[in-house]
Amino acid sequence: MDNLQFIRETMERSTAFTAVPGYGGILMGVTACVAAYIANLQVYLVDSLTVWLVEAFLAFAIGLLAMWQKSKIAGQSLVSAPAKKFAMGFVPPLVAGVIAVLGLWKYGHYYEMAPVCMLAYGAAVASGGAFSVRVIPVMGWCFMVLGAVAFALPTNYGNLMMALSFGGLHIIFGAIIAKRYGG
Repeated sequence: MDNLQFIRETMERSTAFTAVPGYGGILMGVTACVAAYIANLQVYLVDSLTVWLVEAFLAFAIGLLAMWQKSKIAGQSLVSAPAKKFAMGFVPPLVAGVIAVLGLWKYGHYYEMAPVCMLAYGAAVASGGAFSVRVIPVMGWCFMVLGAVAFALPTNYGNLMMALSFGGLHIIFGAIIAKRYGG
């Protein structure tokens, strides 16, 4: 029985990208909650958006570093076939989201930026997650649901929705990943 479980786990590792970092996700969620708090204190909307821009770069760096560390500990390569499939699924929706947000910024549609960020990031996570552990696409769909809800709410809920999505979802799913998939 142990041999069958070992074979199953080995096959899953060879086809799925398992270096998605749970603890890194939790840290990304915590920094997003702090960013939401700081952004909510800003008088001008542009200052609030700047806080979120800094948070995006910080979260990206945390995610990359945590992914590199988890793959190193597990003895997996970040350029393996499953990792490349994950990246090829993750990057296009993310790039489309960045372009859409820059377009919204250019034309002054600031309040629509938060829902678009959630929707695009959720699409990227769900798409890339198709080549990872099962919980990742679920997280992506949760981001998309919160993005749709953010469009329906009044515009002053933007920071709260960003805190719930980029903060809460990263913390919850990061904890699940850390517990079930080793760190």
